[in-house]
Amino acid sequence: MRALLENWRKPSYSGEGDGNECVEIANSPTHVAVRDSKTPARATLTFPPEAFAPFLEGLKADAPR
Repeated sequence: MRALLENWRKPSYSGEGDGNECVEIANSPTHVAVRDSKTPARATLTFPPEAFAPFLEGLKADAPR
């Protein structure tokens, strides 16, 4: 899990202006972790890799259009 915490990255679409309100993602062979880029020392969501894609699909389905 230590290597996971050293591999944080922002999504590629986090451009100028949007980068301050974004999540960061880190992944390893056994976990995908998500954290708030504004408060990286706070809570982290951690998923097994096979659960991460359904999590993202659920977020997209609930997003305002």
